[in-house]
Amino acid sequence: MKLKAIAINTFKEAVRNKIYYLLIVFGILSALSSKIVSLLTLGDMVKVLKDVGLAAINFFSVLIAVFTGINLVYKEIDKKTIYNIVSKPISRSTFIIGKFFGLAYTLLVALVSMALIFFFFLYIATGEFDARVLVYFALLYMELLIITAISLLFSSFSTPILSSIFTISLYLIGHVLWTFNLFTKHLKTPFEKMVAYFFYYILPNLDKYNIKHVVVMKTEIDFYQVLNAGLYAFVYITAILILAILIFKKREFQ
Repeated sequence: MKLKAIAINTFKEAVRNKIYYLLIVFGILSALSSKIVSLLTLGDMVKVLKDVGLAAINFFSVLIAVFTGINLVYKEIDKKTIYNIVSKPISRSTFIIGKFFGLAYTLLVALVSMALIFFFFLYIATGEFDARVLVYFALLYMELLIITAISLLFSSFSTPILSSIFTISLYLIGHVLWTFNLFTKHLKTPFEKMVAYFFYYILPNLDKYNIKHVVVMKTEIDFYQVLNAGLYAFVYITAILILAILIFKKREFQ
C-alpha cells in the first residue's frame, strides 16, 4: 500500500508540471507535421510520414523521461518533504521503487496519448494499420523505462543539471554502442580490451530498441530481438534501481 501511495503521488506530482503537457503537445504537433514534410519531400510519402513522425515522438518522449525523472527526487529534498517521508515507517527502497513506478505510469500515459493520435493520423493518411508501429512503441517504452531508471539513479545523489547531463550523455552513448566491435579492432593490449568490454556491459545498449528502419521499410520484425530487448530492460532496470537504493540509503538528510 505504501508503494502504491508513493507511485500515485509521484504520478499526480508529475502531471501537475506544465512542462509535461508542453512536451506532449510538441510531440503530437511534431508528429502531425510529418504530413507536411512528406508532401515537400521526394520519395515514398508513407515512409517519410512514419520516419519523421516516429522520430518526433521518440525525441519528446525521451525529454519527458529525462526531465520528469531528474526533478522528482530533487524536489522532495529541496522542499524538505523528504524529511517527512524518511521519518515515517517507509523504507528508502520503497520510496525509490515507488517513484520509479509512478514515473513509469506517467510515461505510459504520455506515450499512449501520442501513439493513439499518431495511429489515427496514420490511418487517415494511409488507410492502413501497421502492427510494426505498435511493436516500435512497445520497444520505445522499454527504452524510456531504462532512461527513467538512470535519471532516478543520478537524481538520488546529484543536482538536476548534472543529472540531466549524465542521463542525456548515457542516452547518446547507448545509441552508438553498435560501433563497439569496430572500436575494439583498434585496441592492442588485453588490458585495453578488458576495460572496453567492462564499459560495454555496464553502459545501456539502447540500440536494441531502435527498429524504426524496420517500421519505415516494412521489413519483417525479429521477435527474438524483441524478447531479448525486454529481458535486457528488466535486468538492466533492476540493477540500476538496486544501485540507486544503495546510494540513497547512505545519503544523510540534515
